[in-house]
Amino acid sequence: MSQVNDHAIRRATFHYAIQAFAQAAGGIFMLAFLLKAGIPAPVALLYQAGVVAGRLLIRPAVLPLAIRFGVRPLLIAGALLMAMTYLFVGQITGPGWPLVALCAFNALGYLLYWLCFHAYFAALGDPDRRGGQVGMREAIVAGVGVLAPLLGAWGLTNLGGPATFALVAAIMASSALPLIGAPDVAVAAVAPEGYRTPRIGLGLMAGDGFMAAGFHFTWLIALFTTLGENFTAFGGAAAAAALTGAAGGLLLGRAVDSGHGRRAVAIAYACVAVVVIARAASLGAPWLAVLANAAGGLLTAIVTPVLMTPVYNLSKASRCTLRFHAATEGAWDIGCLTGCLGAAALVALSLPLSVPILTALLAAGGLVVLLFRYYGRGAA
Repeated sequence: MSQVNDHAIRRATFHYAIQAFAQAAGGIFMLAFLLKAGIPAPVALLYQAGVVAGRLLIRPAVLPLAIRFGVRPLLIAGALLMAMTYLFVGQITGPGWPLVALCAFNALGYLLYWLCFHAYFAALGDPDRRGGQVGMREAIVAGVGVLAPLLGAWGLTNLGGPATFALVAAIMASSALPLIGAPDVAVAAVAPEGYRTPRIGLGLMAGDGFMAAGFHFTWLIALFTTLGENFTAFGGAAAAAALTGAAGGLLLGRAVDSGHGRRAVAIAYACVAVVVIARAASLGAPWLAVLANAAGGLLTAIVTPVLMTPVYNLSKASRCTLRFHAATEGAWDIGCLTGCLGAAALVALSLPLSVPILTALLAAGGLVVLLFRYYGRGAA
C-alpha cells in the first residue's frame, strides 16, 4: 500500500508542478494585468474578495458531486476549469460585466481545484513523512517558478494578453494528464462515524487566509505599482523569489518530520515578521521591493511545510478528507475575504498599501499560537 501511495504522491506532485508553472507564468500576473487594464487597486482587491466569496457560497455543491464521482475526477475538472479562466483574463479591458464574469468563473475553478487537491494530497500522503513530502512538493514548485514568470513577462510584453494567457491555459490543461489513471479517493455518502473537523484546523486556515490578503494579494498590487507597472521587471522579481525558495521547504519540512515542529514554527514565522515589515517599507523603492519579494519566495517554501503538515495530518485523522477540507477551505475563504475587504477599504481611504500589508503580522501572531499548541502535543 505504501508503494501505491508513493506512486500516487509522485503523480500528484508532477501534476502540481505543471499547475504551478501555469500559475507562475500567468496566475501571478492576473492582478497586475487587471491594473494595467485600468482597474483601480481597491477594485482589484474587491475582485479578489469576490472570488473567495463566490467559493464560499458554492462550496456546499461540491460534496454531492464528490460522493457520486470521487475526488480525482473533480480535481481534473477543476484543473480544466482553471485553464478556461485564463482564456477570459486576456479579454479584460477595464471595469464592467466581463470582470464580474471572470470573478464568478474564477471562483468556480479555484473552488473545485483547491478543495479537491488538498483532500487528494492529504488522503494519499504518509503522516510520518508529511513534512518532507510537502517540502519536496514546494521545492519543485519553486524550481519551476524560476523560468515561468520570465516567460510570462516576455509573452505579455511581446505577444499581448490574449495570446499569452491562451498559452498558459494550454499548460494548465495539460496538468490533468498525470492524474489520468492515478488512484481515486472515494467519499462516503454519510460522514463516517467519529468524523470531526478540529477547531485548530479551522483556525489555521482562517489565519492563513487573512494573512494571504495582505502578504500576497495586496503585495502583488504594491510590487507591480512600485516597479512602474512593468511586466518584465515584475516577472524578474517573481523569478528571483522562486530561486530563493527552492531549498527552504526541504530543510524545514524534514525538521518537522524529525520532531522539531516548534523550532520550525519559530524560524518560519520570525522570517514572516521580517519580510512583512520589509515589504511594507519597500514601497516606492524598486530594488528594495525586489529583494523583499525574493525573501518572500524563500518564506513560502519554509512556511508551507510547517503550516500544511498539521492541516494534512488532521485531515487524514478526521476520516473524511474532503469534508475536512470543505470546512477548512471555507475558513480560509472567510479569512481572506475579511482581509481583502479590509485592504480595499483602507486603500479607498487613501491610506498607503503598506498599511494592509502590515495586517499580515496580526495573522502571523495567531498562527504561531495555534501551531505551538499543535506541535506541543507531539502531533508532528
